[in-house]
Amino acid sequence: MPGYELIGKEEFAEIKHLFDESKILFRHSFDHLRNDIYKVKEFEDAFAERMKVPYALGVTSGTAALRVALAALDIKEGDEVITQSFTFVATVEAIIEARAMPIIAEIDKTLNIDPSDIEKRITDKTKAIITVHMLGTPARLMQIKEIADKHGIPLIEDTAWGCGGYYDEIPLGTYGDIGTYSFDFAKTMTTGEGGMVVFKDEELYKKAAAWHDHGHENNPDLPRWEDSRSSSGFNYRMNELQGAVGLAQLKKLDYVVEQQRKNAGLIKEAISDLAIEMRTVPEGSQETADALVFFVDNNRIALRCRDALIEDGLGTKILPEAITWHFAGTWDHIASLVEANEKPLAEAFPQSKSYLDRSVALPISVKMNESVPKRIHDTIESIL
Repeated sequence: MPGYELIGKEEFAEIKHLFDESKILFRHSFDHLRNDIYKVKEFEDAFAERMKVPYALGVTSGTAALRVALAALDIKEGDEVITQSFTFVATVEAIIEARAMPIIAEIDKTLNIDPSDIEKRITDKTKAIITVHMLGTPARLMQIKEIADKHGIPLIEDTAWGCGGYYDEIPLGTYGDIGTYSFDFAKTMTTGEGGMVVFKDEELYKKAAAWHDHGHENNPDLPRWEDSRSSSGFNYRMNELQGAVGLAQLKKLDYVVEQQRKNAGLIKEAISDLAIEMRTVPEGSQETADALVFFVDNNRIALRCRDALIEDGLGTKILPEAITWHFAGTWDHIASLVEANEKPLAEAFPQSKSYLDRSVALPISVKMNESVPKRIHDTIESIL
């Protein structure tokens, strides 16, 4: 739970500057009142530079970022979008909001999409693949991108948990065609709510920028109230308050990831003598270490680990306690997902269920008490 741990005077200074010098909270127009202060635009430019891409677009949430990405790719009714069984429900919700059909693939021991299962799911209706870097561990991007390129399918990276991580020295979210990020309160950096979409292609960026703003093309030759448009859209605009906080948080991102990786390493070392198996991390990648995940022998032991960690004031994260919000095999409330699978959802993804049933995820903080690694070790040892 990192970004919010470091909220302080830097975020307040950015907000104070906005109120002292501008007071305009809308990201567009009011040019004569705002003293050339555009916090969202400044945040977008800084984020694009940090992620080494030419274009970044601030939006209202990570969910909105996914929906905008799908709109930029012209995903529509009748199209299919492949994603993974282990993710937050928002990934599938964005596909459904685009009126497309979510096609769910199995995960492997990275707990991200299994490249070997993707090709089995591809049809002539497949118009995008969304891979998710769950809990900060990168997916097997090289293999996934090879499959996507082979079939001419755009690749979206859902980088909600991966902001600040790397794959082959490339920032997560920038390996595929479009990357999406979440800045909710529990992510590596936060604006309370909010998100970002990054692009390499200018045309995709322009389509997304217009769509997230009711179709506004923000033509510099026209006033906003007479602006040009070539499509409809929706309102997913980030506001200036979020942009101000984001500017301050972005400067802390590298420190957050560095501390999380250090603290995760200390915990991993402390429990290395226990009869557990660590989650697989792809070679050449750098996690954000949002959580440290390991496998035990069965679900009964995983649940006992959770209960014991909670009793000791430590707790777990998503695995195993919040699985119903993060595993497609439990989403019977989503009619189109049920429709897309021949089997009942509880039986549809056996490989994924096998891994998730045996998983325990330890939350990683920036400000970790030095007693935590040993306490975690002793608590887990008592169960094993």
